[in-house]
Amino acid sequence: MALPRLAKKPIVVPPKTEVVVADGIVRVKGPKGELSRPVPANIINIDITPEGVLVTPKKESIESKVLTGTFASHIRNMIIGVNEGFTKKLLVDGVGYKWEVKDGVITLALGFSHPVKVPVPANLTITIDKTGMLIAGFDKEVVGQFAANIRKLKKPEPYKGKGIRYSDEVVRRKQGKKAA
Repeated sequence: MALPRLAKKPIVVPPKTEVVVADGIVRVKGPKGELSRPVPANIINIDITPEGVLVTPKKESIESKVLTGTFASHIRNMIIGVNEGFTKKLLVDGVGYKWEVKDGVITLALGFSHPVKVPVPANLTITIDKTGMLIAGFDKEVVGQFAANIRKLKKPEPYKGKGIRYSDEVVRRKQGKKAA
């Protein structure tokens, strides 16, 4: 059985980073923090070698091949996260739309009759300026899910482009009504 491309080469572990596999859990510890993830031990095998971390399937099945590539990607993201971290930038467009952070809670004014309050997860840092919000953290899933939850509150609409969008997102605009 051919290995997935992500699992063919060993995942390089930078200095000051420690990867440990014990009791069906892979733990990655680095300068920014520590991440852990359960591993399906009966399907894939994770070996730590001097060259890096190798993820190999234990048996020949479609599930083991898929999980081999998936866990190679997860471990790669965990190593990057505890060393460099991940960021997402959100922009807000609209008259009267604004946001502020106070005591771990983001308060958003998005044109509703009431302000929307969203608690910030413990391991994220939020930086806000007039139109932008920078979400930073070392867990890629938490950063991405929190950014998606904030964006979901007021998605950008296609006529005027108002709403919350990612900084690299392109909003396809529609023409609207024609004048008679």
